[in-house]
Amino acid sequence: MSQNDQDQNTNKRANCLLAAMSEADYALLSPHLETVSLEREKVLVEIGKPISHCYFPEGGIASIVALSEEGDRTEVGIFGSEGVSAIPFLLGSDRSTNETFIQVDGATALRIEVEKFRAALEHSASLKELMLHYVYTMTVQMSASVVSNARLQIEGRLARWLLMCRDRSDRDDIKLTHEFMAFMIGAQRSGVTLALHVLEGIGTIRSARGVVTILDRDKLVELAGDSYGEAEAEYRRLIGPFGNTLIRTL
Repeated sequence: MSQNDQDQNTNKRANCLLAAMSEADYALLSPHLETVSLEREKVLVEIGKPISHCYFPEGGIASIVALSEEGDRTEVGIFGSEGVSAIPFLLGSDRSTNETFIQVDGATALRIEVEKFRAALEHSASLKELMLHYVYTMTVQMSASVVSNARLQIEGRLARWLLMCRDRSDRDDIKLTHEFMAFMIGAQRSGVTLALHVLEGIGTIRSARGVVTILDRDKLVELAGDSYGEAEAEYRRLIGPFGNTLIRTL
């Protein structure tokens, strides 16, 4: 296969992690990848249960959620077509203390049984390194979430999450309910409603009927401050194009 043919095959992979793999590494996985739908609220990883599959989304947004003893849920991370589910599996655990489920519909994902994935990782050092690079970028994202929740007002926290959702979408119109946004940033729904009014007032977004439209990304970046951008930059440095610089070729 010529280099041009290899590049064309890579560009057809809608998941960025799969696209970043060498042809040899992708060949280890491709016979075992199964296309599945990603409807909203589909659970990819259950708390405390053995992980059976890993999912490579081709769109949409998945939430990684921590559950308290009282039943309160807090989102600790998100990923879309740049990522893969089941980080605990990649770190050697067969189950997770967090739940992962789809918050924004993404059409499809490619999933693989964990035993098939494990065999491929044991066979290829470069594939394992790529997956560990991804795990590292997620730890950077989660660290930024802690900083954001501790230091920023609701408007700044919301700006950060809107930017992160936009990075995982192919359009400026994003289907996000007030309830979901409150859940994302750990705030009351009423606080999110007020924050949306503030962001609309300064011309950064438009919000109507469960859809938020990004109007001025630069202003959102300014509001989010240093809580946004580091994880995305590390992903681009270690793995490949992502976020505002990502151009999809499907």
